[in-house]
Parts: sequence; structure tokens; C-alpha cells
Amino acid sequence: MRRSETRFLTTHTGSLIRPDTLAGQPSPDADDSARADYERALTAAVADVVARQREAGLDVVNDGEFGKSSWSAYVLGRISGFEVRPDQLKPLDWLGRDRERFKGFFTANPEIPVALTGAPAEVCVGPIKYTGLDQVNRDLANLRAASALAGDAEVFFTSVAPASTAYQGINEYYGSEEEYIYAIADALRQEYLAVHEAGFILQVDDAVLANMHDHLVEQGEAVYQRWAQLRVEALNHALAGIPENRIRYHVCFGSWHVPHVADAPLEALLPFIRQVKAGAYSVEAANPRHEWEWEVWERAGLPDGKILIPGVITHHTTTVEHPRLVAQRLERFARIVGPENVIGGADCGFAQAAAIKRTHPEVMWAKFESLVAGAQIASRRFWGS
Repeated sequence: MRRSETRFLTTHTGSLIRPDTLAGQPSPDADDSARADYERALTAAVADVVARQREAGLDVVNDGEFGKSSWSAYVLGRISGFEVRPDQLKPLDWLGRDRERFKGFFTANPEIPVALTGAPAEVCVGPIKYTGLDQVNRDLANLRAASALAGDAEVFFTSVAPASTAYQGINEYYGSEEEYIYAIADALRQEYLAVHEAGFILQVDDAVLANMHDHLVEQGEAVYQRWAQLRVEALNHALAGIPENRIRYHVCFGSWHVPHVADAPLEALLPFIRQVKAGAYSVEAANPRHEWEWEVWERAGLPDGKILIPGVITHHTTTVEHPRLVAQRLERFARIVGPENVIGGADCGFAQAAAIKRTHPEVMWAKFESLVAGAQIASRRFWGS
């Protein structure tokens, strides 16, 4: 994994807005012609989005997650053992107590229409095994072909963490929570290894590690700590054998445009984030709820040898950050943990599912251009180049 040794490198967190050609994945009963058309469109779209990231000046790029239905739920199509029950609604515990604090907001807001009613349960009814090698190998092949033309860019590929898998899940098969979580981890390990063996940096996405905090601490901080500790240990189990400098770990507070009062304090998450055997930690740091948390890093520090990828642009607003603001944010973190240990990033993705657009694509690309321009300003100030 490259470090910012002569200038601030730039990247993002993964999900990018899909083009209209990928508006919908083929249904299970689609004919061969429809499937072939989709596969051709997917390959072309990945090539285009990698090229556009390089044109924008980003140093560490990916496939935009174009081959996935979403950042997390995609994996339910790649593992066995689960059935979705539309008639069995499970509360959205990961929204925390904001459901009550802002009940009027959620009632009126189409962003998450099921916030108050719950969403279909994802029920584990059998052994969990990874069945998605064909799909992940397709995605890796598309990214490999696209990145061959990306010059000296470093390339990453995202995969979901155990804590964020089936976050509407109910275990009806395994005898204990630990057995259930480790079965998920063992299945995900197959995907992690495929990414590593393909030569890409693995980014593990784990929003739910943060999002469950507000709900579980109602029962006491120790309840959340036990919940999180089990899942972090399972993640490290799944990552065993992959060098830490080939792994990024992304924790965010949910991409949805909601009040975010329920967001976990970074101080409550850091003990778990720091345990993950990854070379880089990607965290939100640019939105109005979390920008102040550079103070937490100032107090806690960054473990030796690690890289911090703070969000210095955000998906939360349509406003395009000024490059000088981006530079100020990078410089602040560089003074705290050292410039060589900072890579400029984004808070979260811009399209956590195929149909989601957190902003207009034109705005997304403008934000990336501002990220690069801000990194150049900060680089001149630190390195004089």
C-alpha cells in the first residue's frame, strides 16, 4: 500500500453512481441475451469509471462497486443459508434512537420509508457457505482489465465485514451467536482471499459496527462492547494470512441523509477499529457531525505503521468543498499523525445501492476534482512540490 511520501495521495471509499446502462441487474429469469447485454454494459462501465477516476487525478481507484447490488446486501446473493421474509419485519435497530428522537422527520422522509415500520428479516435457516466465486471473479476480471490502462494508480476492491453482513439478520440455525458470526466470517474469507490473490488492495466496509452502538448502549456500554468485540475478532479470523499493508478498513456512520444524532462517538469505536489487522483506517471526518473528531485522533494517536484515510470531502452535502478547505483538513491530520500517514479520502460512498444517488454525478466528480486540487495545495505546503 502506497504512502504519502512526497505528496498527499487521494482516494475514495468505493461506491460511485452507476450509469443508466446499469440501471437494473438482470432478473433471475432473464434470458441469455439480456444477461449478455448486461455483462457487456458492466465491463464497459467499469472501464469508463476507472478511467474517469484517473482523469480526475485520484491515486487509488476501484470499480465503483458496479458489479454489486449494494455495499452490503449484495453478499446475500453470494452466500448460502439465508432467506428473506417479506412478511416478517425486523426493526431497523441500526438507526438507533433517532427513530424516536425524530419520529416526525422519519415519518415524512422518503429516504428510509421503513425506518419506523421495519424491513424484511434476513433469516439464517441453514449452513452459511460462500457461493459467489463466479460473481466476484467476474468483478475482479473487469477491474483487472480496466486497471491495466490506469497507469500507476493503486487499485482497491470492497467487501463487506462480518458485522455488516445481514444487518437485518436473525439466526435460526446456529446454536450460538459466536458460531453464527464465525460462519459468516469463514464464508467472507473466500471473497477476501479472492481479492487479495487478484493483486488488489482489499477494503472491508463496516458501517454497522458504528451504527449498532446507539441501540445497544441502551442496555449498557458493556453490551455493545461484547457485540463489537466478537465481530472484530471474527473479522481478523477472516483476514488471517493477508498482509496488513494490503487491507483497508472503512467505518462510517451510514450514508443516509438523516439527523445522525445517533451516530456513535469515534472514541467508543477506536478501541475496536485499532484491533483490526489492517494497514489503513478510513473514517468520516468532513461532515458537520464528525469533522470535529480530529481531536480524538489528537488524543489517541495513530498506531505505528498505520495509515489514516480521513474523509476530507463528503457525500452528505451537494456543496462542493473548496480546495483550500480540503487542504486545511489534510494539513490538520498531517500535523497530528504525520503527512506520510495521511491519504485524502471521502466520508462514504455516493451510491450505496444501484438505485441510490447521494448527489448528482456532476457534483460527485466535482468533489473528487476538489479533493485532488486540495491535496495539491497541501502538498506544496508540506513538501514544497
